[in-house]
Amino acid sequence: MVTITEIESEDELEKEPLVAENSGPSTSASESVDPPSDQDATGFQKYQEMWDPLSWAAMILAVLMAMVIVRLSTPTVMKPRLWNSEELAKYNGSDPKLPILLGIMGVFDVTKGRNHYGPEGGYSHFSGRDASRAFVSGNFTGDGLTDSLEGLSALQVKSIMDWHNFFENSTKYIYVGKLVGRFYNVSGLPTKEFVRATRLASRGERLVKEQKEDESRFPSCNSRWNPQQGGEVWCTTGYPRIAEKISDGLYKGAAETRCACFEEDIIKKRKGLREYDGCPPLSQRCQSAPPQA
Repeated sequence: MVTITEIESEDELEKEPLVAENSGPSTSASESVDPPSDQDATGFQKYQEMWDPLSWAAMILAVLMAMVIVRLSTPTVMKPRLWNSEELAKYNGSDPKLPILLGIMGVFDVTKGRNHYGPEGGYSHFSGRDASRAFVSGNFTGDGLTDSLEGLSALQVKSIMDWHNFFENSTKYIYVGKLVGRFYNVSGLPTKEFVRATRLASRGERLVKEQKEDESRFPSCNSRWNPQQGGEVWCTTGYPRIAEKISDGLYKGAAETRCACFEEDIIKKRKGLREYDGCPPLSQRCQSAPPQA
């Protein structure tokens, strides 16, 4: 290895030249210099090619073409705006050149879910319209495909708001505006119907919390069912009763119920509890459904 003799001071640098240990004889200026080798010539040629204007032009053209391809393959994102029902109806998935839109207290681009919301999808009835009511009613035909919330309970309106929030917070679907009509006016401002819906949804949130507290205090029954023996419910502590779930009382259909376990003193105080047919009042096991014939 060639090493450089250490210099201890600037004075020594002035006194004597820097000497390389074990260095070979130097080449004088009068000696001839060998011509460049083939390897050197090849390197110089590559250097010239690197800075060749045509090469740079080809490289820039390739980059521009790649940018154009990426641009064309990236779907155009719609800017949020106001829609009317006639416009929205055109985006129901029947035209493959157009995005698929649906309304649920807002308008969302669901094109990425074409398998679900396209013409052959199981949720195609939601596309090209606001069918908010159908998200909780399960009525996907005729008058059921509407944005009217008339007669729905607070819990049902909360469920619709949950669906709205699902689309709004999704990384897959895109918010593209508001539908002028029931929930937004021509200026895009919320209507009285929208305000009423948000209040009902807030009431629904409170009811859900109350229901969870009730279920924590009075646990659900154990249950099992098979064709030979039918259904059976039982309680480890307390006695089985059919209890109505907490609601706001606005829903006109049959009240939702559950089997819950109650102690005897609570049974005497709580209203709305029903016994299972043919089951003794203080039995911890009850037949809930007869065997299949």
